[in-house]
Amino acid sequence: MSENQFFQSAISVNCVVFGFDGKELKLLLIERELEPYKGDWSLPGGLVYPREDLQAAASKVLHSITGMDSIYRAQLKAFAATDRHPFGRVITVAYLCLLRHVEADLTESTFAKTTQWFNVNRRPDLVFDHEKIVSAAVTRLRENIRSRPIAFELLNEKFTLPELQLLYEKVLGKSLDKRNFRRKISYMDFLQDTQEVQKQKMYRPAKLYRFNTELYQEAKQEGYVFSL
Repeated sequence: MSENQFFQSAISVNCVVFGFDGKELKLLLIERELEPYKGDWSLPGGLVYPREDLQAAASKVLHSITGMDSIYRAQLKAFAATDRHPFGRVITVAYLCLLRHVEADLTESTFAKTTQWFNVNRRPDLVFDHEKIVSAAVTRLRENIRSRPIAFELLNEKFTLPELQLLYEKVLGKSLDKRNFRRKISYMDFLQDTQEVQKQKMYRPAKLYRFNTELYQEAKQEGYVFSL
């Protein structure tokens, strides 16, 4: 077997982008502009150039469809089934990405005819093996949201405790006991009361909080282990 045969595979990145609109957990999908599967729905992604870094490739994809440069992302895993792409062997590295729904400025790109948010549980059929990728990302998100403060990447800078609890419930797919949830929150000094309230007409205004990154890092250095 010639060594040249080992240099005939392509590498791509795919970004599983989650957002939260205050009511539902959302997934960002694109309507493909290019073949194969032109006109069908898929995860945002693209091929990695020979001299391009994986992180740079993922950043390029995310910026092209959201207009944002600073988006939380963590490498999920590689998907390498030999038949996952009809044009040949394409190994993709998937990223779990979180952003504030209201901050994204969705745009078209060279590979996306349309970019649109969908309820993660009511998404259209996806091409390639993107259903497997989304399922893996949802599982990872559920694992990490309990042990890391990543939920605050999905919330607005100022949020209410009911919004925080609802986000956890939507991600985990189950209801949480309000009293127990608030008890755990009460121990988190890095969740700061802004002394502001949510503006609404019909109900008693809810307090607004914010996540203080510096205080969290200090607590972490002192041995604090996030758990919610």
